[in-house]
Amino acid sequence: MNHHHFRVPAGKRIRLQDYDPGFTGHFPGENEVAAKLRQDVEKLAKQQDMLYAQNRYALLLILQGMDCAGKDGTIRHVMSGVNPQGTQVHSFKAPSVEELNHEFLWRSTKVLPERGRVCLFNRSYYEEVLVVRVHPQLLEAQKLPPGTNGKRLWKDRFHDINAFERHLTRKGTLILKFFLHLSKAEQRRRLLTRIDTPEKNWKFSPGDVKERSYWDDYMNAYEDALNHTSTEWAPWYIVPADHKWFTQTVVADVIVARLKSLKLSYPRLSAADHRRLMKARKLLRADAGK
Repeated sequence: MNHHHFRVPAGKRIRLQDYDPGFTGHFPGENEVAAKLRQDVEKLAKQQDMLYAQNRYALLLILQGMDCAGKDGTIRHVMSGVNPQGTQVHSFKAPSVEELNHEFLWRSTKVLPERGRVCLFNRSYYEEVLVVRVHPQLLEAQKLPPGTNGKRLWKDRFHDINAFERHLTRKGTLILKFFLHLSKAEQRRRLLTRIDTPEKNWKFSPGDVKERSYWDDYMNAYEDALNHTSTEWAPWYIVPADHKWFTQTVVADVIVARLKSLKLSYPRLSAADHRRLMKARKLLRADAGK
């Protein structure tokens, strides 16, 4: 799979309208891609095990997208084979009073992955240049200093995010960001399914329909964010989201490939540690039958 087809090039302006939410590559359907997804899930489990054992790098995965884009399902399927002990998932809802009393990166910073761990952000600090940009009245609750809430606010936040992510990558965190690109027509279908299927009623929120009315504003905000914050060190991937099976396949494929680039391995024992290991082995064998 060609990752460059989905990766937003750093420094080159893209238009979301040039990316097809229904794109499925050369795969005609879910059955044809099932084997690849299963293999990538197994590979990811192996890579994550080495990541945990080596304890040198961390992996931060960021999933963004409109309501019904498939963020939860992608997390569930792609991460189905990994060891929960080395994985964290954080979903970011409306900020609390405590969070609003800190700068906008604070609530994300305190749950960043430690070395050896995989952390998924279901939505993230990018909401501060997305939903807050579409609904600028939300800025009132952030109590920003005078003079900081002007035309440069969004560019300043893009700059802060890029610097924040550069710092993390320098210290060993691999950052992969996925925008699940859903069409407006497919979102409508999925919202209706939530209403018409009793066991999915709990997923539906009237606010989803209200936010849908801001669709164009959100697309403009996403496009601007993608163009300003896809960097060599923390790239964005625009993943077609109209077909969930393809979304999951792309995300899994990218993660596996990028983890492989770290050349992860299990820790090698020193000569002294190896001697202690052999001594323990000898004692355990001598203990047989006791």
